[in-house]
Amino acid sequence: MKQAHALHRGPNDPGLANPSRRSILLGSAGAMAAVTLLGFTPLAKASEPKSLPDFAAWKDRNALIVHSANTMETQRGAIGNGVITPSNRLFVRNNLPAPPASITDNPDAWKVKIEGVKNPRTLTVGELKTMGVTTVASVLQCSGNGRAFFPHGASGTQWSVGAAGCVMWTGVPLKSVVEALGGLAEGARYITATGGEALPEGLDPKSIMVERSVPTRALETGLLAWEMNDEPLTHTHGGPLRMVVPGYYGVNNVKYVKNIAFTENQTDAKIQASGYRVRDVGKKGSPDQPSMWEMNVKSWVTAPLESGRSGRNMIYGVAFGGTVALAKIEVSTDGGKNWKPARFLGPDLGPYAWRPFVIAADLSAGEHRIVSRATDTEGHTQPEGRIENERGYGHNGWSDHGVSVTIS
Repeated sequence: MKQAHALHRGPNDPGLANPSRRSILLGSAGAMAAVTLLGFTPLAKASEPKSLPDFAAWKDRNALIVHSANTMETQRGAIGNGVITPSNRLFVRNNLPAPPASITDNPDAWKVKIEGVKNPRTLTVGELKTMGVTTVASVLQCSGNGRAFFPHGASGTQWSVGAAGCVMWTGVPLKSVVEALGGLAEGARYITATGGEALPEGLDPKSIMVERSVPTRALETGLLAWEMNDEPLTHTHGGPLRMVVPGYYGVNNVKYVKNIAFTENQTDAKIQASGYRVRDVGKKGSPDQPSMWEMNVKSWVTAPLESGRSGRNMIYGVAFGGTVALAKIEVSTDGGKNWKPARFLGPDLGPYAWRPFVIAADLSAGEHRIVSRATDTEGHTQPEGRIENERGYGHNGWSDHGVSVTIS
């Protein structure tokens, strides 16, 4: 992308200087709302379906924005202050219709084929459970989280901030499986995972299948998960078995995984070859563009959201660094003119988990634009603005993610 033409700030100031390396690769987003004196009014919601689809009927409807039968977003006010997102409030994003719930009736019988190792083999979940086990806390986030803020109307689900959550995954380290099968075959550069969704007849499978490739550096942290939040993985979230790559965008965490191949090249499936590629507005996706792999540093405020009383107010939010631990979090109540350090709230569950944060602020009567800004341990800080891109991927600009609060 031509960065000189792609960089913009959010509602308070046009223009941006010195974006971080990670923000250049993955960007952030603008806003699609009406201008007020202190920024933007809340985004208008499209009409929502009145009920949850059958495969997600167990979810907390009051905590979700139902965009479609395959896409449900956690409301900003329902994210809460805890480190772990309750399963019934976690967002849902399916690229294809979910398989029948019966696939989790006997989860240990589910099979996954492992290729690109010295001793290729098909293994059941029951067999995987004898090879090792680990539990990792990790943020799960859709690549398009924040797409609703882009002014050009990026196609796809109009996520605000709720296509993200932090969950506990339990499964076997992928590295342990590879070691048990003799190690990687020569020339392996990518981990290619294939989902087990049923594909419509009459279409080229490569045009619709969920098959993603990530670099083999992810082998150090990847796992094949059969539990989420200490419960068997539901088919709503990819059970009986899901490929999990901590710190990577959700699309790389392939659901209903049936095949893992260690390959020399990336898959030529459309979802990889042209999908989830960062490019200028108006351009088509292609394999030479950056792919949505590692997440960037990001944060947003979760409370207060609309109003409050003058005097002492507690401001809450969440922050994470993708594949890198966080160093600090700052909050501004005047749209970014002045910043104060906030403190992290609750236990640190590792570099891939998010950190809730809190700060006490004395707020006078009037309107306040509350924004947050995270910095990771490698020195990457959220940029103020966004990098325009065709599909509205990788939004992490702090300005657009702020909230305008009326204090009385």
